[in-house]
Amino acid sequence: MAFTGFYEKTKEPTEKELEEALGPAIELWDELRRLIARESPPLAEEWVFGGQKYGWSLRLKQKKRAVLYLKPLAGCFLASFAFGEKAVQAAHQSDLPVSVLKLIDGAPKYAEGRGVRMEVKKAKDVLVAGRLAAIKMAN
Repeated sequence: MAFTGFYEKTKEPTEKELEEALGPAIELWDELRRLIARESPPLAEEWVFGGQKYGWSLRLKQKKRAVLYLKPLAGCFLASFAFGEKAVQAAHQSDLPVSVLKLIDGAPKYAEGRGVRMEVKKAKDVLVAGRLAAIKMAN
């Protein structure tokens, strides 16, 4: 069975395990973390266990506000955001690609906002995730 994430509640992922799971995508993971740290200081990072169904994710937050969550997968990772309606409107007023706007519009709605999740597999995805984080934090 292929690696799909870290699901053992008593075992927070180690740096070595993360590097093994992500492979070359560890560079994208680190670049997105650096980008968010520059754009949303002060930035704190903490591993959180979302339950047996979701496993471990790295939460990046500014003070008490979550900026995004990063969930490691095999060779890539998910960047997840909770987008309020003001952020959704701002995204539509930006020059984000149509495919990203469709992702936002199709995201499930929760009390904290739309649960926008995107796979990060290449450098272009890091830039889009960074722009989404900036829109979220501005709105």
